Amino acid sequence: MESHERLLDVLRDRLGLKGTKEGCSTGDCGICAVIMDGKLVNSCLILAIQARNKRITSIEGIGTTENLHPLQRALMKWNASQCGFCIPAMILAAKTLLDKNPSPTDEDIRSAMSGILCRCTGYVKIVEAVRTAGLDMRK
Repeated sequence: MESHERLLDVLRDRLGLKGTKEGCSTGDCGICAVIMDGKLVNSCLILAIQARNKRITSIEGIGTTENLHPLQRALMKWNASQCGFCIPAMILAAKTLLDKNPSPTDEDIRSAMSGILCRCTGYVKIVEAVRTAGLDMRK
């Protein structure tokens, strides 16, 4: 690992975890979001060395093909994935929210999603999906 490498590049290029996408490369779009020690961060702004000894969760760490995470199931149910480019970051943002607040209001959900820009949707289906996932996770 080189000292100048971003966490995003290490995830994608060294570890082959292609679910984390690169959008703006300036931290404005949130598309590259991952969870680092329970907090949503933009991996394009984090040097890989800063992530050393931290718990990093990318979209590949959420559910499996055989056992989808409740958020993944809810997004499918509500047909909320649109083009799919921003969905990995949306799922991680929603997971971060639901881990802290299993009963969020619609405003809480919108606030959690506000750092991730999506050009395909008005977020209505995403809010519904996150609310549904929160209900499913509480069962």
